[in-house]
Amino acid sequence: MVPKISKKEIKAQNKTLRNIFIGLGIFIFMIIIVVLSINSAQHFEYDGVEFNVIQEGEIIFYNAVFPLYQGMTGKHISDYNIYLRNNPKKLEKIIFDGEVNLRPDTVINTTTDFNCDGDGIIAVGNLVQVLRTFGTNVIKDPEAGCDAMGGEHVFIQIREGDETRIEQFAPTCYNLYVNDCEILEVTEKFIVDLLVKAEKNRA
Repeated sequence: MVPKISKKEIKAQNKTLRNIFIGLGIFIFMIIIVVLSINSAQHFEYDGVEFNVIQEGEIIFYNAVFPLYQGMTGKHISDYNIYLRNNPKKLEKIIFDGEVNLRPDTVINTTTDFNCDGDGIIAVGNLVQVLRTFGTNVIKDPEAGCDAMGGEHVFIQIREGDETRIEQFAPTCYNLYVNDCEILEVTEKFIVDLLVKAEKNRA
């Protein structure tokens, strides 16, 4: 004979089951929150550009993928990966008085040897690679100067300054001022603004 369960016992069992389901729901919700937090920390959007956070040992890179298209046809050829050492959000502190404009040729000159524990070589190398990816021929010509009319070439001069900032002093002429060896920061600020403008033009 099956023992009869009282209403009180049924109520207690229902309460226990309810508490188990509530606890299980809270646990699943917490797992979802943790997963979403980790995912958002590894992927974020900055002014329309998607970035992925990649850690290689102790070094953190901020990766953006830029699609490459074929001339007049507009056919997608491949993707180019751009790796920055600085979080684009933190580069907002660097003033950019102007906007990026490109031409078929770009001249990059420096007024001093920005070694900066190797950062100078990395910074200029990355800037050259990105500009070439955008279809501009990059050269170093100490005799070249700014084309004030903005028709011939882009002129970028990297020089020492009291503040790390970017100054556009003609349509395609820029001074990248470096203070306290922040050459990576100022060149990457230029790159980020280039990516943002390209993304807006593509949209």
